[in-house]
Amino acid sequence: MGVRRPGGLNGADYAWGDVLEPEGQILANYWQGAFPHENLVLDGFRTTSPVCAFPPNGYGLFDMIGNVWEWTADWYALASPSAGKTPSCCAPVNPRGPRREDSLDPTLPHDRQGRKVLKGGSHLCADNYCRRYRPAARHPQAVDSSTSHIGFRCVVRAA
Repeated sequence: MGVRRPGGLNGADYAWGDVLEPEGQILANYWQGAFPHENLVLDGFRTTSPVCAFPPNGYGLFDMIGNVWEWTADWYALASPSAGKTPSCCAPVNPRGPRREDSLDPTLPHDRQGRKVLKGGSHLCADNYCRRYRPAARHPQAVDSSTSHIGFRCVVRAA
């Protein structure tokens, strides 16, 4: 059994702690089974789940990982290897620093669509496939994309 840390503090792997399914409990909407051939639907949701279908994290925030990838305001850029570190999935020190031009895909020189950072993974992320439902994970996506597993976060503040 892993340590549970509120909100994924102290570098925990998941939004609730170090174990994906603590004591067998599914705490987010992600693919259960071998993607893409076996969806066990252990959480009860074949595709997206309603808001608040799972308990909040230690900060009281719901659905921080899984369900749908969430758009952010940040332009995507790779971490700089010149800092003596190898690039990782984690954001550079100042994720808002990159410009739209820096987010263009260098492998597609004729594609001029900027790429924004997606966070949180989706119901299509599985342990055997992408494991992108971790708080540290981020993913580039062209801004003209739309699919059933990309969305955005709404915040409701108490009066």
